[in-house]
Amino acid sequence: MSEKTPGEILKDKLIMNKKHAGLILEDAQINESFAFCEQYKAFLDNAKTEREAVNEAVRLAKQKGFAEFERDKKYSPGDKIYCVNRGKSVILAVIGQAPANEGVRIAAAHIDSPRLDLKPNPLYEDSEFAMFKTHYYGGIKKYQWVTLPLALHGTVIKKDGTQLDIVIGEDADDPCFVVTDLLPHLSAEQNKKTLAEAFKGESLNILIGSLPFKDDKVSERVKLNIMRLLNEKYGFTESDFISAEIEAVPRHKASDIGFDRSMIGAYGHDDRVCAYPALRAVLDCETPPFTAVTILADKEEVGSDGNTGLHSRFFQSFINDLALSQGTHGYRVLGRSLCLSADVNVGHDPNYPDVLEKNNAARLGYGAVITKYTGSRGKSDTSDASAEYVGRIRKLFEDAGVLWQTGELGRVDMGGGGTVAKYIANLDVDTVDIGVPVLSMHSPFEVVSKLDVKAAYDAFAAFYGRLF
Repeated sequence: MSEKTPGEILKDKLIMNKKHAGLILEDAQINESFAFCEQYKAFLDNAKTEREAVNEAVRLAKQKGFAEFERDKKYSPGDKIYCVNRGKSVILAVIGQAPANEGVRIAAAHIDSPRLDLKPNPLYEDSEFAMFKTHYYGGIKKYQWVTLPLALHGTVIKKDGTQLDIVIGEDADDPCFVVTDLLPHLSAEQNKKTLAEAFKGESLNILIGSLPFKDDKVSERVKLNIMRLLNEKYGFTESDFISAEIEAVPRHKASDIGFDRSMIGAYGHDDRVCAYPALRAVLDCETPPFTAVTILADKEEVGSDGNTGLHSRFFQSFINDLALSQGTHGYRVLGRSLCLSADVNVGHDPNYPDVLEKNNAARLGYGAVITKYTGSRGKSDTSDASAEYVGRIRKLFEDAGVLWQTGELGRVDMGGGGTVAKYIANLDVDTVDIGVPVLSMHSPFEVVSKLDVKAAYDAFAAFYGRLF
C-alpha cells in the first residue's frame, strides 16, 4: 500500500469529509436504528393529531414512572414529572443533580402538522352529495390533498357539555373520506392555471355521503341521512359541530421505503420525527446532570400563537413554578439554560436540486442536522445561534459519537421558514435547531432516513446526559 502524498495528508487534516452513516455504522448499529424506528412508526400511527400525540406521550411517560406536576411540591434529583397544557401540548421533565438556578436543558419540538380542519358549520348538501367544508391548517400544497383517502380525528363537545373523541377511517373496515378532483379528459381549462389558481382552499370540500333519507316531505335528504347516522352512533346534532375540533388527516400508516427499508414514509414527520426522539430521550433519563425538559408544543405550523403554542407563556409559567419550588426565579433559570429546538430541515432531493445550495444542504442518511438559522431573505424572523453555542453543541456531538451534519433551509432568497427556536431564544436561552432532514416536507407522505431518526435520539440523549 503506497504512502499518502503530502497533499492527501494535508487534505485529511484540513478538509471535511462527511460520509453516509451507512458507511460509518456497524451492522449492529444499523439494526439498532431500524429497531428504534419500528417504535417510532407505531408512535406516528397512534398520534396523527396534537391531542393524540399528547395522550401517547403521557401514556409512555407513565410507564416510565412520570407523575403529574404539582406546583407546590418540592422535587428531588431523579423525580420525573409531566405537565399537560389544555390537552394539546405537554412538558416532561426529569429533575437533575444541579439546582435549577444553574439552568436546565431543553428540547422543544412541535406535534401539530399540516391538515384539513372542518369549519364550525361544515356540513352541507350539493347535487345530492353530502360534503364537509374545510379550512386548511398550515402550509400545504393544496393539490396534494385531493383524491387522498382521509380519516377524521377530533373532539366534539356536545351541547350538554359532554366530550366525545372520534377517530373514523383508520380501521380496515372503517369508511374513509376524500376531496375529489377533475378528470384529465375535461381539465383543459384547469391545466392552463397555476397550481394556486387551479386548487382553491375554499374548494377542498370532503365527500362524506350520497344516500338520501327516504322522506319526500323534507329537503337536503342526503345531509339529513348523514346526521341521522352520526346521531345514532355518536349522539350529536349539527349544532355540536360548532364546539368541535375535527381534523382530516391522511388515512395511510407509516411504511418502510425502498428495497433496503432504509427510509420511512408517513404523514406527520414534521415534526414528530423530532418530537419522538426528544420524548424518548427524556423518558430514558434517570438522574441527569441538569434538569432535562422536553416540550411538545402545538400551533407551530401556524406561527406558534395561541395558548398551546410556544409564543404563549405556558412554558415560561412551568419554569417559574419549578424555580419557585427550588427557591429561585424563573428568569435566573432561563438565563443559564440551553435549548435544542427540535425541528426538521429540508433534505437534498435529486429531483429538485436547484432550491438548495449544495455546500449547505442536509442529506438523508448523514445524521442529525444542525440548523444555525432559518428565516427568510436577510435572515429575518429567526434566531441565529451564536458561534459559541454552536461550538459547544458540535463538541458535545463529537465527544458523544453522534452522527451530525449542517444545513440551511434553501438557497438565499429562495423562500424560507421558521421553527420554535426564536420563541425559546427570546426567553434569554441559548438555542439552536437540531433535527432530521425530510423529503416532501408538508406533504401527506413525507420521507426520512431511519439512520437520521436514531441520530436525532442520540443527539438529545447526549444533550441531556452529558456534561459539556
